[in-house]
Amino acid sequence: MNALLRKMTLAEKIGQLQLLNTEDLAKTALAGSMPPGGVFSVVGAAKLNALQKLAVENTRLGIPLIFGLDVIHGYTTNFPIPLAQASSFDPGVAVTDAEISAAEARASGITWTYSPMMDVTHEPRWGRIAEGNGEDPYLTSTLAAAKVGGYQGNDYSQANRLAACAKHYVAYGGTEGGRDYNTVDVSIQELHNHYLPPFKAAVEAGVATVMTSFNTVAGVPAHANVYTVREILKNTYGFDGFVVSDYTGIQELIMHGVAGNGADAAALGINAGVDMEMVSTNYVDYARQLLAAGRITQAQINDAVRRILRVKFALGLFEHPYVDEAHEVTAVSAAARAAARTAATRSMVLLKNDGALLPLTGTHKTGRIAVIGPLGNATYDLNGTWTGLGTGSSTTPPVTVVDGIKAAAPSATVTYTAGCGIDSTDTSGFAAARTAAAQADVVILAVGESAAESGEASARSLIGLPGVQEQLVAAVAGAGTPIVAVLFNGRPLTLQPVVDVAGAILEAWAPGVEAGNAVADLLFGKVNPGGKLPVSFPRAVGQIPIYYNHLNTGRPADPLNKYTSKYLDLPSGPLFEFGFGLSYSTFEVSGFALSSTRMNRRHGSIRVTASVRNTSDVAGDEVVQLYIHDPVASIAQPVRRLRGYRRVSLDPQQSTTVSFTLTPADVGFYDNQARFVVEPGQIEVYLGTTSSAPDKATFTVV
Repeated sequence: MNALLRKMTLAEKIGQLQLLNTEDLAKTALAGSMPPGGVFSVVGAAKLNALQKLAVENTRLGIPLIFGLDVIHGYTTNFPIPLAQASSFDPGVAVTDAEISAAEARASGITWTYSPMMDVTHEPRWGRIAEGNGEDPYLTSTLAAAKVGGYQGNDYSQANRLAACAKHYVAYGGTEGGRDYNTVDVSIQELHNHYLPPFKAAVEAGVATVMTSFNTVAGVPAHANVYTVREILKNTYGFDGFVVSDYTGIQELIMHGVAGNGADAAALGINAGVDMEMVSTNYVDYARQLLAAGRITQAQINDAVRRILRVKFALGLFEHPYVDEAHEVTAVSAAARAAARTAATRSMVLLKNDGALLPLTGTHKTGRIAVIGPLGNATYDLNGTWTGLGTGSSTTPPVTVVDGIKAAAPSATVTYTAGCGIDSTDTSGFAAARTAAAQADVVILAVGESAAESGEASARSLIGLPGVQEQLVAAVAGAGTPIVAVLFNGRPLTLQPVVDVAGAILEAWAPGVEAGNAVADLLFGKVNPGGKLPVSFPRAVGQIPIYYNHLNTGRPADPLNKYTSKYLDLPSGPLFEFGFGLSYSTFEVSGFALSSTRMNRRHGSIRVTASVRNTSDVAGDEVVQLYIHDPVASIAQPVRRLRGYRRVSLDPQQSTTVSFTLTPADVGFYDNQARFVVEPGQIEVYLGTTSSAPDKATFTVV
């Protein structure tokens, strides 16, 4: 690599800092003296090979291109959206998605994915909450590391692996009002305790690249932020891959108001440590004059190029620049389909099940089934945001809810009535929907969002059911038939109108290609739901932000005291809290114990154990969750912090022991000088099956 770097002209080095997004732009650049470092959002093995041939065989040094794509939850096979995968509380789900996605994409010529997204957020109005893992930094960190491992394996030069990209660096989840591309103002301790841990975990997992975010951090745009990129990511964390800008992120420094022109923007980006510019061309346009003026250094350019070349060498592109076009993945395989179905069933959350309405068993529940709602016969909307761009996705739509139910209950009479469109204001279908409900034994009410209503540039000011769906729910409820609501959405919704009338509620999120079959697996009890919420569901949009890991106040909410932190017109707390989820089984957690009542703050550890028993006659999964609280600290601490979880599968009446190990790394925190401190004093430990679990033990840090 160093030998190659010494051969490169300044123009060739600067060219490596450019990432282009169309085939034509790439061809033009490859014909000049500044061949680019990579191309993204071009798909098709033949197209990619043709571009690679120009780079390898028609340029002076033959440096191969890196080919990027947003492979977020599938290439050809669409898995559940990442927020849904977080509901599994099972890193294996993230690994499976990443491994299959990597194999499909790499076989089709893609070598680099812009995933995982690890933006911790308390903002359900933000559309990009769908792409992340919810509101908790610990859960996000474990899933981010798992997904990096799934994409890259131990050697991402292999023909079934991709270079991963941790995004968006950093604090994008704190965007004001949930509006994309917006401002974030955050303290040093909040930055390090809440937003940075998943990125640190990704670096420790060996992530190849990192993408900067569109937001400011305490007034400094992420693309110009020396502190976050150069000091923290590269120096403190020791990240040795390359940092890529987001789409026109360098150019947007002008609109942010910190750069007067393209030259200023390029200088800010290079000085901050952003190695590769996506789409906009300020680096290639101005780097030479900036170097001559002393505004950037040759060492900075060499370091950026070295980082980019390091990833290309690690991908094996110099030895194997081309892909075998005969192996391009153009259809969903049976194995991938089965894996996607399993992932979807593990990612759904049962929110309500009054009177054991679910599972649907017996002719009194399954003789006549009315599927009602705009999502009941939907296809692509069940994929959610960032549908895979693999050539198979356009010819392999997801299984519909209607088709899944028909396949699962062949002897049932299944009808479908839309009632309304997803975003429609037309109520003319309500009468037919109510009639269908009145003639059925049970209603499967399939409601929620379209794929376009979550994801990038899809903020919503109100997060109830779109259009007239809430009125549809009320109209169907008037028939008096038991209702099972199945929700398809990319964010938490305000669900009180549904909670008021539905006997059962299944949060299915956007489940992917096997959506209808996975939903049917849970409705009919083939699979017992075991997912938990990775994000709190607010009672009303006015509660936002509402999240479990909040700080206490000097006047915590007290329903008997007006002068405390609460709303006059809402109960305190979320509608459904972080970590909540029901099952067709019942479980008992007992024997909660600590191995010691003291921990040395430098090198101590404490083992936390408990017994979990399935007290029902139905096999099922439970997620045991471990939280801590530091009640007296130099900086106020969250009322609870997740520090461990285990998803266990138990047969009827079966028991198992779960254990966790707490160390100083778990009980410490960063202060406002970015120092990690472990302070002496008492620590409260909570163990249970949701974030509001009451069982508590204590130990002392000495």
